[in-house]
Amino acid sequence: MILRSAAPSPFGRKVTIAASILGLSDRVTLVVADTNNANDDLRRQNPLGKVPTLVLDDGRTLFDSRVILEYLDHLAGGGRIIPREPEARFAALRLHALCDGILDASLLQVYEARYRPEAIRHGPWLEYQAGKVSRALAELEAEPQALDPTPHVGQIALACALGYQDLRFGGTWRAGHPGLVAWLDRFAAQVPAFEQTRVVP
Repeated sequence: MILRSAAPSPFGRKVTIAASILGLSDRVTLVVADTNNANDDLRRQNPLGKVPTLVLDDGRTLFDSRVILEYLDHLAGGGRIIPREPEARFAALRLHALCDGILDASLLQVYEARYRPEAIRHGPWLEYQAGKVSRALAELEAEPQALDPTPHVGQIALACALGYQDLRFGGTWRAGHPGLVAWLDRFAAQVPAFEQTRVVP
């Protein structure tokens, strides 16, 4: 299988970490994608032109990261990173959705600064996105997070969301969230792929 992604993508990082946790890394080859290049095959492989996109052995493609993670869990026998038991399953999926929301809001802030000239950046829009991140991190800090022996999709997404805050926002989240800092340290110690996929700012 071919994973079309880019090293800074937190969504692609989720896939790479999940593949490692599931013992599937040797079945996935990363091919860097350039989302800004109209000639990149990515736009043929995924009409949305987004990463990550997983190209299967038969040429079919899967996207987005949530779908890819479910497929990898299926390949690994199921119930490994997406729990089967309903209560645990929906808790994991809820955490996954919350952390993807953190990433979405964070990316919108990054793109506003990257693609819009400073004179026309919309302050209230940036504050709105930053508020989503702040509220989500506050909720996560208030509820001590577990770390399963095999981390589930929500825990993988949380690690990538916090890692993206380090990459793009200078780790400013750390000062007010000691519980999450400690949790991320535990995740990094337990999952070597987290450090292996870290991008230096």
